[in-house]
Amino acid sequence: MGDSRFIDAAERRARIGVRHRLAGSARAGSAAEVGDALVALHGTDPASVFLAVAARLAGGVEPVGALERALYEDGTLVRMHGMRHTLFVFPASLAAAVQASTTRAAAARERTTLLKHLTAGSDFDEAWLAETERLVLAELAARGEATGAELGTAVPRLRSTYVYGPGTRQEGTQSVASRVLRVLGMEGRIVRGRPQGTWTSSRFRWAVAEAHPEQDPAEARAELLRHWLGACGPATEADLTWWTGWKVTDVRKALVAVGALPVTVDEGTGFVLPDDLGAVPEPEPWAALLPALDPTAMGWQGRDWYLDPAHRAALYDRSGNIGPTVWWNGRIVGGWAQRPDGAVVHRLLADVGADAERAIGAEAARLAEWVGDVRVTPRFRTPLERELGGG
Repeated sequence: MGDSRFIDAAERRARIGVRHRLAGSARAGSAAEVGDALVALHGTDPASVFLAVAARLAGGVEPVGALERALYEDGTLVRMHGMRHTLFVFPASLAAAVQASTTRAAAARERTTLLKHLTAGSDFDEAWLAETERLVLAELAARGEATGAELGTAVPRLRSTYVYGPGTRQEGTQSVASRVLRVLGMEGRIVRGRPQGTWTSSRFRWAVAEAHPEQDPAEARAELLRHWLGACGPATEADLTWWTGWKVTDVRKALVAVGALPVTVDEGTGFVLPDDLGAVPEPEPWAALLPALDPTAMGWQGRDWYLDPAHRAALYDRSGNIGPTVWWNGRIVGGWAQRPDGAVVHRLLADVGADAERAIGAEAARLAEWVGDVRVTPRFRTPLERELGGG
């Protein structure tokens, strides 16, 4: 390993400035370009997807309309479960690879768990579940799309409840609807469409999904890893195992399949694609206000090269979810929040200088302008965000 190329933290930060479309000259002209650049946008909090795209769009591109067209009209982006059982927005071109590499196995476990809970806590069985799913799919085929509440009215079985964890400390009543729709979504049989309400809403309509072409799981893992390394390399084996949620052996096989090359990073050994050993010039100075769960902030398990460990307690919740962050030249230097009156406020946790403060202030003003009258509160709140946002 002594002869491997060394990629220091400064060059890694330069890479994300350009490849993650954060430097001013690298900003994208469409939401689909942002999706392609980042591979996966965390979709657990719907507002975060819009905020992540908005931070990376060139001037003159309206973020909400651009992303809604990509998701609900052009179909270039799709919302689906992916790594670590998490909801993401992916480029539609990667949906089959995500499904085969990651979601299919998770969906099988989810179905097994649902059947176990149904049969233990109610009189329902596998045949009852299959008929319920058939009725849901038939209703969606007839309607085109429907909310969970509308489906519950049309398919009364969905309004049923069952006892979860009977006889245990976790015992409670759960809705059949939420679990059935989740399983069908993870299996790629239905897909989330346009929500009710504003772009911050998670009350999605459902529609029958287009079938994904079948892919070999190993080939799909190689395809997904190739795209991710192109966006986020270099990355360590620990980064890759954490991000994908795959077994270490599967990560190693995928690295071999894409011909990944070892390089040296501060943490030890990282990997890049075989054509990615060249030096990356540092872009012009850039500032960004990124949302909670932003894919850049959540891209790697090892984060010391862009985040001062002393700032973790202020910026993360107890489950490891990062809140809204302020960036300067590839480093997290603070956090931000929106107050109830709509003001976007931030606090710097490091001395960045007057030029950086002006650039960060300009980004805060740009964010406040396009958010307008909408109020954004992260689903997973962090200490600094709570303090700045007024609780």
